[in-house]
Amino acid sequence: MRPNTDLPGKLFIVEGIDGSGKSTQISLLFKWLMSEKYSVFFSEWNSSPLVKQTTRRGKRKHLLTPTTFSLIHATDFADRNDQNILPPLKAGAVVLADRYAYTAFGRDVARGCHPEWVRELYSFAVEPTVGFYFRVPLEVALERILSGRPELKWYEAGMDLDLSDDPYKSFELFQARILKEYDKMVEEFGLHVIDATLSIAEQQEQVREIVRPHLENVLMQPEGARRRARSLDSKEGA
Repeated sequence: MRPNTDLPGKLFIVEGIDGSGKSTQISLLFKWLMSEKYSVFFSEWNSSPLVKQTTRRGKRKHLLTPTTFSLIHATDFADRNDQNILPPLKAGAVVLADRYAYTAFGRDVARGCHPEWVRELYSFAVEPTVGFYFRVPLEVALERILSGRPELKWYEAGMDLDLSDDPYKSFELFQARILKEYDKMVEEFGLHVIDATLSIAEQQEQVREIVRPHLENVLMQPEGARRRARSLDSKEGA
């Protein structure tokens, strides 16, 4: 990754295994920053329209090897980086990312890709201002995910790795591999660890406390957007 010292904006990212609650926390952070009138943009993993059809086709027909899976996600990331991440950062705004390059460092390596190869693949990515890692015990994460999901998708469960014929057991083994990689990354990349077993409110309080010192001189919302927001608030309260 390259330093972001030449970018006036701030990049805050969240990471964690499935069921860690990271998406809830970044959603709350987004709403708080908006309420504080900061100019905020949001990006999430695997959301670029550039490779969506290719990814869907490959998953449906089980054609993706660990290497092709990694390359497709890197292409997706590169497109979002150019379209949704770098422009707001250059303008001085806040960018929030639900998963960043560290997701590839965890998942792709768990699938058998070499750690150095994957890191080199994402060497164009800028270092986040703050990277949050929501650490949760595997059994807690599994209970959160599996209790509300009747069926797991083939790649989601790691069935391409031949870990188990049972998709739920395969999912458990796959997530355990990813969790191990995340724990390695804490020191390597200076990730801020949040105990994801705490209450939602307690986690969010910690997140805001860490983010707040980095908000000085961040781009604010245009006055017109503020007036529209106040207008919407008044209508909702009517």
